[in-house]
Amino acid sequence: MAQQVHIYSIETINKMKHYYTDSLTTTPQGAIFRAKTPQAVITAYKSGKVLFQGNAPEAEAARWGEGNPTPEKKKPQAKVSSYTPPATLFTSNHIGSDEAGTGDYFGPITVAAAYVEKQHIPLLKELGVKDSKALTDPIIRKLSKEIIKLKIPYSLLVLHNEKYNKLQKRGWSQGKMKAMLHHHAITNLTKKIGNAPLDGILVDQFCEPNIYTRHIATENQRLQDKTYFMTKAESYSIAVATGSIIARTSFLNEMDKLSEQIGIELPKGASQKVDRAIAAVMREKGEEALNICAKTHFANTIKARKYL
Repeated sequence: MAQQVHIYSIETINKMKHYYTDSLTTTPQGAIFRAKTPQAVITAYKSGKVLFQGNAPEAEAARWGEGNPTPEKKKPQAKVSSYTPPATLFTSNHIGSDEAGTGDYFGPITVAAAYVEKQHIPLLKELGVKDSKALTDPIIRKLSKEIIKLKIPYSLLVLHNEKYNKLQKRGWSQGKMKAMLHHHAITNLTKKIGNAPLDGILVDQFCEPNIYTRHIATENQRLQDKTYFMTKAESYSIAVATGSIIARTSFLNEMDKLSEQIGIELPKGASQKVDRAIAAVMREKGEEALNICAKTHFANTIKARKYL
């Protein structure tokens, strides 16, 4: 059984407990909660450690930005020091990028990079722009419209399910797909803003920076100068938070389109509710229909068969 251990703030753990309300099971001693999904058993402890165990623990961990991985088998921060953003970046002219849809069975992966000038930071904060995980979907959609009204430069990429499944069958990991999406979104945006002042680029970290650079190098791409990585970056950088809101809005819109196209309401996430929806798609449209609306390699595809 695969497993991952990550460290989160108590605030995030409480959000996780609320998110997994319908999947909660008996809580072991010393834990805050335990939940069971088709992909993993999630156990959160008072120490801040969260254990993901099961068929696809990485998918559940990715939903929460993977936290801070426990230090086993790793040297203390030696490799990532040059990628740590300076504190001044958060109040400077910078690009931030984030993604949505990575842990959801249905729907694409969306990645957005946003360029925020320092004079826009207070206004965006006043509007309520912050970590999209702390916002409801209706508020996210409303904020996205406000961001567009302000003409904040951004680049949005959508990796639709058919292409996602083709890349996965070619041997691309989801990590490589995300790295390439972030890289191209950032590259497109730097071209769009031209000679505008740019003090740095911040990527919401989903893997170690050296792995990210290795992923893009396999496609003959290289990291741009002054690119930094940070877990939970959307909590610190208004540019990453802006990208997060744009990416999430795009994901929600794409889910609406897919639900209309398939003729079945496709739920978000990867819960038992999702398994039942998969079975409905299989019965009414045939299993091949999943290729255009789902990440078919997720364990949910197999789990759903018991509902047929």
